[in-house]
Amino acid sequence: MNKAVFCIAQNTDQAESIVNDLITAGFSNNDVSVLFSDKSNTQDFAHEKHTKAPEGAAIGGSVGLGTGAVVGLLAGIGALAIPGVGPFIAAGPIMGALSGAAVGAATGGLAGVLIGLGIPEYEAKRYEGKITGGNALISVHTTNSEAVDLAKKVFEEAHAEDISSTGESSV
Repeated sequence: MNKAVFCIAQNTDQAESIVNDLITAGFSNNDVSVLFSDKSNTQDFAHEKHTKAPEGAAIGGSVGLGTGAVVGLLAGIGALAIPGVGPFIAAGPIMGALSGAAVGAATGGLAGVLIGLGIPEYEAKRYEGKITGGNALISVHTTNSEAVDLAKKVFEEAHAEDISSTGESSV
């Protein structure tokens, strides 16, 4: 059974660090997702700062690049709007799930989308408040309990908040 492990990062720098740590720990960039509200300067998280882009292209995902360099390596980064909630930046498998779920999310807002991803309702509502408040949701999709434990360890060592895991729906 597939599982997903979730956490909340307090800011984009912490989220960037956690994504880098997950990839360093051996998780595929196709299995890591990030979701955050597209407010204030969070655009920098999704788009490499123009002064760092050539450097980033030459060096790849090395530590020390501008914000967004590591997240830029994730699959399927993009912006989307959730009706009644606002604009978000998403990267990784969550992007496809949100794109497909956006139409049905009109009534449930962000929490409805998160519940659709297999997050229990009480967690989804808490995550919604934190994401709209400027925190980032990070998730890792795993296939075994060892990977779940490793993801939780990475999140804990990075001082992430609201760490949880759930079985993903097969839909």
